[in-house]
Amino acid sequence: MKLCSFRANGRASYGLVTENGIVDLGRRSKAATLRDFIASGDMSAAAELVNEPADFGFDAVEHDPVIPNPDKIICVGLNYHDHINETGREETPYPVLFARFQGSQIGHGAPLVKPLESDKFDYEGELAVIIGRKCRRVPEDQALDMIAGYACYNDGSVRDWQKHTHQFMPGKTFANTGPFGPWMVTADEIPDPSRLRLQTRLNGEVMQDTSTELLIASIPRLISYCSTILPLLPGDVIVSGTPGGVGARRNPPVFMKDGDICEVEISGIGILRNVVKAET
Repeated sequence: MKLCSFRANGRASYGLVTENGIVDLGRRSKAATLRDFIASGDMSAAAELVNEPADFGFDAVEHDPVIPNPDKIICVGLNYHDHINETGREETPYPVLFARFQGSQIGHGAPLVKPLESDKFDYEGELAVIIGRKCRRVPEDQALDMIAGYACYNDGSVRDWQKHTHQFMPGKTFANTGPFGPWMVTADEIPDPSRLRLQTRLNGEVMQDTSTELLIASIPRLISYCSTILPLLPGDVIVSGTPGGVGARRNPPVFMKDGDICEVEISGIGILRNVVKAET
């Protein structure tokens, strides 16, 4: 199934994405948000509505981040060898983690905002993992059972602010820089997340192209490691890292500017598309 969060007629909701549009689950369920719906443990109820008439066309609504209100967004840095190589850094024995805040996220089709403070606004296409149940200290061989679904993510990065200190966070959580969508595909549709192709395009030109098989810390490893630190909750998001090809490491550098179109496509999931808008 494909599940999304959206706004229509001034109301926030979530729904089942079908070939005909969006079936509004928010008005059919007691769960207030998609995060709550996942936590209910009854996502299978949505599958029964797959033949229902769509309440909205997919392009007729304003898309929110897949999970607008996660308890936590854990991002992973330096998780592909080619990205480590282009940055000149060394591989670490443990995952490099940093946090985003929910207010930095936007949905599919929303303006991807280049902040006033910088002209070094970069793309980072990534696979996002949405947690499906509360879990702690998960063994790697059980980790995939903790996943509700997968989505595309663009970890929009303000590179000069990212380099202000040794901590990544200042450049990684500017307002309206984290596209997350267009929907989540439930885990039953993707039995092996290490066999996905990820591609980032800027104005139609391929900038990043990889297989998730090349992740250094696999999805099970990330879930096991992160859940050791603190409990993971339904709707939590792990953003698994970007491959080589980022704009800052090109010669000459390529940064996103007003009017650019950035797309992140992952096989088996879909295309996350946003237009860059310079803040004024």
